[in-house]
Amino acid sequence: MSPAYLLRRLLAVALVLWIVTIAVFAITMILPGNAAVMILGEYATPDQVAAMEERLGLNRPAAIQYFEWLFNLLQGDFGMSLRLSLPVSEVVGSAFRNSAMLAVTALVTVTVVAVPIGMLAAVKRGTKADLGISLVAYVGTAMPEFVTATLLLVIFAAPGNPLLPAGGFIPPGESVAGFFNHVILPAGALGLILTAHIARQVRSEMSDVLSSDYIRAARLKGLHERRVIRGHALPNSLAPAVAVISLDIGYLLGGIIVVEEIFAWPGLGRLLILALENRDLPVIQAITLLLAMVYALSNLLSDIVIAALDPRVRYE
Repeated sequence: MSPAYLLRRLLAVALVLWIVTIAVFAITMILPGNAAVMILGEYATPDQVAAMEERLGLNRPAAIQYFEWLFNLLQGDFGMSLRLSLPVSEVVGSAFRNSAMLAVTALVTVTVVAVPIGMLAAVKRGTKADLGISLVAYVGTAMPEFVTATLLLVIFAAPGNPLLPAGGFIPPGESVAGFFNHVILPAGALGLILTAHIARQVRSEMSDVLSSDYIRAARLKGLHERRVIRGHALPNSLAPAVAVISLDIGYLLGGIIVVEEIFAWPGLGRLLILALENRDLPVIQAITLLLAMVYALSNLLSDIVIAALDPRVRYE
């Protein structure tokens, strides 16, 4: 990957994020309700509402509000939470760490499980094992997070004799065992669909690779089947899977909102729902922009990983 291409991609990411700032600001401006009324209460007098709007700068033209917000944003100032009266960076930063721990746990688990399953289905293509894996994958892709989360709660956290906690969060700094005990169910709910999707992708790509001429040539040379699969077939099958994983990160970011609310996980998803309910505009803007940045950078990282996995890929 040439430095010029990397620079162009970084500039493209910056352009996308700038467009996102415009979209986020415009959407938050047209949300129903009034932030000043949300803060003061429904029984506030018009004079009190007008004074609060002036203090928050809500009575100024939208263009002036946007450029002032963008200028502060470039300096790392996300403003103050209207609901909590705390710096947005502090409120969102804490929630982002919790969501990142959940997302990374789910993504690592998915990758570790899905790739071997996809490999097994490709190697055993046409057998009962392949049929069983494909059936489970089809069922997994058809079940949304709120359904899988509910099923996991019914099976593993039923009242009376729960095997796992039904919700909550324990930081790893307090108890590593407690953290993993609480993260299993939400990570499982997030990862089921992703596991099915990635496993199907790996199975499809590896099936094509195993039918290629160079794999037949490697077998004719007398190479052990394990070496053929690990040394030749797997690296060429992983590049498309990495692209799918990077796209699935967007799906993961959307699903995490539902899962965090169901399992009472104190992350960005729950914080965003509370901010929307209370029209906490600075928090809504910061979370949306942060999610867009994570998705844009994950796509850039996937391009770098694909170039490292497949020498035939060259970005100029």
